[in-house]
Amino acid sequence: MNKPDAPPNAQGAPIDWAAFRAEIDGIRIYDDPKLVEARSRDYFWYSPILDAQLDGVRGDLVVMPRDQDEVRRVAAAVAHHRVPLTLRGGGTGNYGQCVPLEGGVVMDLTKLERVIEIADGRVHCEAGIRISRLDDAARETGQELLMYPSTRQMATIGGFLAGGSGGIGSLRHGMLRDPGNITYCKVVTVEPEPQVIELHGDEIQKVQHAYGTNGIVTELELALTPATDWIHCAALFDGYDTALRFAQSAQEDGLDCYLLTTVERRFAPYYKKFGDLFPADRDAVFAMVAPAEMERFTAKAQGMGGRISFAMTKPEIREAGLQPAYECGWNHTTLQALKADKGWTYLQVAYPQPFDPALVMRQMERYGDEIFWHHEMARMGGNIQIFALPLVRWRGRVEMYRLIGELEREDGCTIYDPHAITIEDGGMKEIDTGQIDFKKKADPYGLMNPGKTRGWTADMAKTD
Repeated sequence: MNKPDAPPNAQGAPIDWAAFRAEIDGIRIYDDPKLVEARSRDYFWYSPILDAQLDGVRGDLVVMPRDQDEVRRVAAAVAHHRVPLTLRGGGTGNYGQCVPLEGGVVMDLTKLERVIEIADGRVHCEAGIRISRLDDAARETGQELLMYPSTRQMATIGGFLAGGSGGIGSLRHGMLRDPGNITYCKVVTVEPEPQVIELHGDEIQKVQHAYGTNGIVTELELALTPATDWIHCAALFDGYDTALRFAQSAQEDGLDCYLLTTVERRFAPYYKKFGDLFPADRDAVFAMVAPAEMERFTAKAQGMGGRISFAMTKPEIREAGLQPAYECGWNHTTLQALKADKGWTYLQVAYPQPFDPALVMRQMERYGDEIFWHHEMARMGGNIQIFALPLVRWRGRVEMYRLIGELEREDGCTIYDPHAITIEDGGMKEIDTGQIDFKKKADPYGLMNPGKTRGWTADMAKTD
């Protein structure tokens, strides 16, 4: 991996940066070392392994195109000079997806932020738009996004496509890659004369969760659903097993919720804003509930010995100085804990189906204070799928992979490893040949985000 000194190009020759700059004259270029370093990072520091591996790794230049014509000019210049290219949105990923392992150009796409069209049941937009702005625009038409990450405020929709898999809303609408959630992508190729490739339907899997390794996504079309003024609330229980059974039952009974996340009581000190609304002697279920379902939600909680701690609209939550419920689950739990205690890291766990809360209780007993647990109710492929993003006390790399092996071998869980930088090692577990075949068309010189997929080897790169 290259540090701040300029790397050679893909052929091993020095990059003529003056000629490169001249070729994209008029496009914003930033070379201030601090800014370049900032734009070369994401939230990989959640992982001590990645924090050590990626420390000091950065690009040479940041470019910020203002429109798709400028994107094509950058793509042409990158191909002409054989410069490594790494795409960047909000930089809220956790696995070093936007860290340029071989230096080169970091292209910030956040100025590609147009909402092109909102129609009944769909929105067509540019890839660099912030998810919060896109969802707000949809809500002005009485619609909303199907899902978004807990980093809704900062993440871009293109970054979510390239590095995400699900999040808030996955309880209701499945995972990002489930059919119908994303219906169209426009991709610009990295060639001396860039081409535009349009992907529809299942073809989108060629670029979804590909870490920006195989083409520059400039536009997307996503499905929308009628908007709901969700009630942000929490139910408290005396026992994590009861909290899990409540959330599981609420999902199985079809309560209309956008979020159901269980958070055990040991997290309470990290949720400082909530005070007595999330006390240290109770386990919580944070939820976003349809207003018409609050009576049924409350009755179910009370019937299982719980109580509603708070129930507010989003404006009321903000007025009270509290976090919205979507910032109380998924990987925001890790962020809140790390702000208070740097000794934590985390894992991403998928549980075997059907979900059995008793397995979680055995895990809690087995690992004690070494792991704090929280779980997400979701759907995947049409089926209920429960995930966990537990806090794990950092005891070194060897112990981390011993734990991963134990959870998979003994408990039948699947671990999406957040301590790895490649697509395959992080989650997919195998090389997606469809994505690699598409890379040969969209990035024939192998310049995009090098080092992030094991499926691409140097001999695949075009040499003419």
